[in-house]
Amino acid sequence: MSDLKGRVALVTGGARGLGAAAAKALAAKGAKVVVSDISDGAETAAAIGGGYVKHDVTSEADWIAAVQFAKDRFGGLDILVNNAGVFWIKPLAAETLEDFRRMQQINVEGVFLGLKHSIPAIAERAQQWDGGGAVVNLSSVAGIVGGPNIIAYNASKGAVRLMTKSAALEFAAAKVRVNSVHPGIIDTPMMANAAKVMEAVTGQGANSIRENFASRHPLGRMGRDVDVANAVAFLASDEAAFVTGAELVVDGGMTAI
Repeated sequence: MSDLKGRVALVTGGARGLGAAAAKALAAKGAKVVVSDISDGAETAAAIGGGYVKHDVTSEADWIAAVQFAKDRFGGLDILVNNAGVFWIKPLAAETLEDFRRMQQINVEGVFLGLKHSIPAIAERAQQWDGGGAVVNLSSVAGIVGGPNIIAYNASKGAVRLMTKSAALEFAAAKVRVNSVHPGIIDTPMMANAAKVMEAVTGQGANSIRENFASRHPLGRMGRDVDVANAVAFLASDEAAFVTGAELVVDGGMTAI
């Protein structure tokens, strides 16, 4: 079903992981997708017939350029997926102020800049779609519940959760819907790196850590990138035309406990 045909999406952090999966899911529904990433996302973009722009989400100039790239390449912008972010595990006593601020800069300020510079462009075309324009912000279950050794990440994803609601209310009249997705533990390269840190800290083997991750979800497994990508594509589509300011939790039941 190509229910995003004619629409243009910008996916940050789209070179790999959840971002690449989201870009592919949107393209499969018919959207033209701009893959933005601080690393090279040209291969991902080429695979889905999209475009690639080098993009540091902490740079206001890069945001302005990325939105303009979408306009120049595909004629406008209808969907933003604020996916780019960082994650690490570190005890509070070891967390430096510099590192704490760096995570907020990427995970929070990056989303703020995306909302600020993308929504005006999305609003320009929103009236022509039944479901209007759409922004999907990637938060986390860590934006809903706390966890040990991730205080900086909890802070950042909690901020994304409430920024989403604020923007949803501010831009509802402009027919721009803003929602957040809250993944559980997803089997991605970022999570694999976190597992390596846990191996070093706990002395557990990789298999034990993966089993531990899986056991935290009542459905008995870690999430897959496609699980999250499908949620993103739904919120971006007219199928979610009456959904804004919502939290779509994709966590295998993790936060239901």
